[in-house]
Amino acid sequence: MKKEVLAIVVGGGPAPGINGVISSATIEAINEGKEVLGIVGGFKTLFSGDAQSITPLHIDDVSRIHTTGGSILRTSRDPIDDSAQEKFKVLMKTLKDLRVRYLITIGGDGTAFMARWVERESRGRIAVVHVPKTIDNDLYLPGGRSSFGYHTARHWGVEIVNNIMEDAKTTGRWYFISTMGRNAGHLALGIGKAAGAPLTLIPEEFPEQKLSVRKVTDILEGAIIKRMSMGKDHGVAILAEGISGKLDKEELESGEHTERDEAGRMRLSQIELGKIFKYTVQKSLESRGIKTTIVYKSIGYELRAAAPIPYDTEYARDLGYGAVRFLLGGGTGAMIAFDGGRMRPVSFVEMTDPSTGRIKARLVDITAETYEVGRNYMIRLEKKDFENPAQLEALAAAGKMSVRDFKKRFSSLVG
Repeated sequence: MKKEVLAIVVGGGPAPGINGVISSATIEAINEGKEVLGIVGGFKTLFSGDAQSITPLHIDDVSRIHTTGGSILRTSRDPIDDSAQEKFKVLMKTLKDLRVRYLITIGGDGTAFMARWVERESRGRIAVVHVPKTIDNDLYLPGGRSSFGYHTARHWGVEIVNNIMEDAKTTGRWYFISTMGRNAGHLALGIGKAAGAPLTLIPEEFPEQKLSVRKVTDILEGAIIKRMSMGKDHGVAILAEGISGKLDKEELESGEHTERDEAGRMRLSQIELGKIFKYTVQKSLESRGIKTTIVYKSIGYELRAAAPIPYDTEYARDLGYGAVRFLLGGGTGAMIAFDGGRMRPVSFVEMTDPSTGRIKARLVDITAETYEVGRNYMIRLEKKDFENPAQLEALAAAGKMSVRDFKKRFSSLVG
């Protein structure tokens, strides 16, 4: 009698801990008498029916990969376009030909959407569970739990920013650093708080549909001026890439060439957010005779495929084990999560926004105390700066402006 087949597929960008999920899921499934197949290359392989890129996984193949970065099954992003129906037919036929009874998907919101589609279309023939993975930390998880990979990405992001902050102090420079986070500012805020960066900007603090470059420029320039009034000529500002999604697209596309990903979306990670604001801020300061060196840098690709820190190593192994136990216990149509140390499946229905049909994104709650802590430790213009005459005069002098002009330029930032 042939063994039942469990397949594993990875989608989206890399995140530390993927191999830990693959490892523990493979070991648990084999120990329970299942055959395990690794789909190398993500859903792109299934869409093309590429049987050559599908490989059996054995315990010896995966027993020591849980401490390594990247993904032994690689990964891909796959657009859903006009050819989607034909591609899905190939995908379903490929899974049927492979005799797949159980499917584990590892990825973010796009992969979760695909998992839900496969589960629905198989009509009970394939049991599907999704393992949430993203360094952006924007997936809907119970108890406010982070997605695996986030803590490792934050850890190495903090290491980088700490070194840059020391360089800024040594050289008397400002650095504008953009970090990954397409929809949410969790990673940028986490790095900024842990590193003690003077300023962190995230998309959630801007409710407007079209965010003007001028407003962000003024916030950055105001922070630089405030630091100058404190006798400090250096600093670091962290910018979540999701801010790019808030900026006027026509303004962005007219300003520089923008790349697009496989789904046709503007590659926010390829928009040099720091570069945009380096020139706008520098130009404004220089117009008043203030010379400041600003360096822009993007971090993100340095973080995604790092070897996981122990937290993510343990967490990923829990998830892989939990995913198999859920499937073999008769479960399907859910994302696996842990809440209070216990496995908790979150149904695809619960994860989905009924108004859009897309997977819900978890944004930073800017009314929560965890954001408040970060916000209150930032060096940026505040309402009280404009209510204290002596402070206002010091700020205006540092910015080489009259008090009247300073208030006219910056007071709107604080309501």
